[in-house]
Amino acid sequence: MKGSRPEQGILTRNSDLSKTEETRELVESMVDGLNDHQIEGMGAFFHDQFRWIGNAGCGVKEGLKAFQEHWQRPFQQAFSDKVCIDEARLAEGEWMAAFGRQEATHSGMFMGIAPTGKRVEIRYMDFWKVEDGKIVSNWVMVDFPHVMQQLGVDPFQGNGWEKFDPE
Repeated sequence: MKGSRPEQGILTRNSDLSKTEETRELVESMVDGLNDHQIEGMGAFFHDQFRWIGNAGCGVKEGLKAFQEHWQRPFQQAFSDKVCIDEARLAEGEWMAAFGRQEATHSGMFMGIAPTGKRVEIRYMDFWKVEDGKIVSNWVMVDFPHVMQQLGVDPFQGNGWEKFDPE
């Protein structure tokens, strides 16, 4: 790359490392709440004005109520018997990240796909920012194309880059 380099790691540069264990405990408790299918009790973990930033197909939710009404409820309606499994977690100061999967039954409408009753794997990655004991931001990547493929729908219509993978 020629010329000046873009500044990296701006958001994490001044993370208070003394908060690492507090952050880890909060996120672990929040994941337990998700696995218990809590909606109303999520205020214990998320700031009222927190921001949930998802990838295309997921959207952005501004505030706890928006997250509850426009993510949690529709997600639980589409996928029942859901369990969240963080396969890896990293915490540093006021930041925590995880990737993993949710295992769930497709029991409601999802992306225009009628309920199939199939058990699916929903892969994800999360980055949480914690301030004053509450999550204030959550950057999320949810692999909805993978879910759609498990339900028999090819969102890429044969043009996915898997076609470049060796056989």
